Amino acid sequence: MIQADDVGGVHIKYLYHCPRQLWLYLRGVRPEHLSGAVQLGEAVHETSYARRSPVDLGAAKLDFIDGQHWVHEVKSSARPTPADQAQGRHYCYRLVQIGVDAKGAVLHYPKTRRTQRNPYTPEAAAQAQADIAEVIGVGAAATSPDRLARSACRGCSFADYCWTE
Repeated sequence: MIQADDVGGVHIKYLYHCPRQLWLYLRGVRPEHLSGAVQLGEAVHETSYARRSPVDLGAAKLDFIDGQHWVHEVKSSARPTPADQAQGRHYCYRLVQIGVDAKGAVLHYPKTRRTQRNPYTPEAAAQAQADIAEVIGVGAAATSPDRLARSACRGCSFADYCWTE
């Protein structure tokens, strides 16, 4: 189904949020446009760091990269999550693949005016490769992974799909 070169930041984010969300997304279920949380995230993205140009790597699209080769990602949440960190790692991995010496990822949280720096290390590169393999594994599964506890689904654009009986 999905090949390693086709794995992008959204796939990695969904892998960390919820493997079921990833599985559905890979099968074309795309309710994000109906979600207020997604619309808020897009608004934060559009109004933060507007002078910077996004970098399109095909399957992956990162917010911007600075002159020292640090990836910058603007997030709408108030605090860092493992999904945010995984996405930053993934973008660094993709940049290194095309010959850019990525130093790491800087996650920006405009809501709380905080940033988090995550250096790109050999361990981060190995985790990025493992994440890609895991995305491919979830995509190859014949049935969807179990849904998470309902409390973990708050704000998820897939919640209605998963929880409508």
